[in-house]
Amino acid sequence: MASPYWVMMGIILILTPAICWLFTLHRKELRTPMSRVGQMIHDQRYYLHMAGYIVIIVWKGITDKLNEPIKGATGHWTDWVYAIEGEPVLWIQQTFENATLTSVLNFHYLFIYLFLIYVTTVYYAYTGERDMTDKVTLNYLLIYAIAVPYYLFFNVEVTSSWIPEMKALLYHDGMYTAFYVSHDPLDNAVPSLHVAIPFGILLLNWMHCRNLGIRVRDWAHYRYHVFIFANTVLFCFTILYLGIHWIVDIPLGMAVGAIGALFIHQIQPRLRNDYGSVFKGMTGKRWRNHFIVEGIATILIVALMMAAVSYQADTGDERPSFRLGPGDSTFEIVQKLDHGETVDLTLTNWHETETLQVILVISENTLEQMEVGDINWDGLAENWAVIEAGPGESIQLEVTQPRVWHLVIMHHPGEEETGVMEVKVLSDYNQDALWKAYLLSIPSLWITAWVVHRLYRMKKSGVHWLTNTPSHTWPNNGESE
Repeated sequence: MASPYWVMMGIILILTPAICWLFTLHRKELRTPMSRVGQMIHDQRYYLHMAGYIVIIVWKGITDKLNEPIKGATGHWTDWVYAIEGEPVLWIQQTFENATLTSVLNFHYLFIYLFLIYVTTVYYAYTGERDMTDKVTLNYLLIYAIAVPYYLFFNVEVTSSWIPEMKALLYHDGMYTAFYVSHDPLDNAVPSLHVAIPFGILLLNWMHCRNLGIRVRDWAHYRYHVFIFANTVLFCFTILYLGIHWIVDIPLGMAVGAIGALFIHQIQPRLRNDYGSVFKGMTGKRWRNHFIVEGIATILIVALMMAAVSYQADTGDERPSFRLGPGDSTFEIVQKLDHGETVDLTLTNWHETETLQVILVISENTLEQMEVGDINWDGLAENWAVIEAGPGESIQLEVTQPRVWHLVIMHHPGEEETGVMEVKVLSDYNQDALWKAYLLSIPSLWITAWVVHRLYRMKKSGVHWLTNTPSHTWPNNGESE
């Protein structure tokens, strides 16, 4: 099968013109002639939008590189989520599982999701919707930024790593395994950006129409709105079915999407200079007001994050990292190292009677043994050394090989009656990276505080909460952003 990169390029080349053509069939006058595309990009400064996508790719890379090194300090909260909702996602998977559906949803989860993020910006630009082009571009950039502290400090393992018998239909499947090992730590389950980002687009569409004084169904882009809605609903099912997300990830993803959409809806007119310069109306007093209120709120949330880290430090020894049913296999990712870096791993078998089996292997060497949610343990064991840890015993591993991704594959060899095997994994990357995680989280905390502060000020001033004009334009109001 072709690599994910070339599949994505093919989708972009084929489906981009198809989407733009299909959803403008009823309003052909909205189309931008190809001869004017270059001028449009220049006049509307859409080159900044392109730069925004580059920024988020770099930002995500930095965030992902921090995830594993700080994991020993931040721990995870999977047991809390499991205690709240139990195993209904297992019923969903077992009820609907079939090979064809799995293949379709795997493709949809990876490729259509990425394509929707990109093509929505292109579609709105192509149809002359300057404001919506701005907003959906910011939607991807800022919603990811808002999610950063949750991913770094409130880790939750994917359902297939925690619920026995839950299959990793996406992560244990050849090409998808290779892609996600290098792009997804597998403990960023809460919140779901597959819900947050398209839900943010839906909210932005709705708020835009409210500003225009029309219903969404009367909007020229209503058909495209329905297209996004249908994909959002499908994403909600997909993330549960494939063994990725928990049910609680859906409302939490919607909450993150709502915060991002409100911020974008209200800040975009300032960024476009529709009401004067970006900082028009700002005075020293008003700057101080924002700095004090939103700064204090940000500090309080940072204190909450520090408390969470402290709690994990005090209770981490009581919490397993993985739970395997009899015959189950799963893996821990060891991220790519630079020259001179090392990772020290300790795996402890908490089962009372059964032996834990472990293989340490470069991820690229495992792809043929992963198919449709299953790891072929026997096939791996024929080619790679198996290390065993008896009940209560630990295994010490050291990874030093640079520039490749490694997998620590764990297997529960027991029979059905032996029950669940809990495994504790400690990964020491020998790095002090926690302070970087706090710094990366500040934009998210400030955005959240800004939105809450703005809503409070709007209510106090008697302004409707959907108003997106800068506050210096509010009637009888001396405030400013």
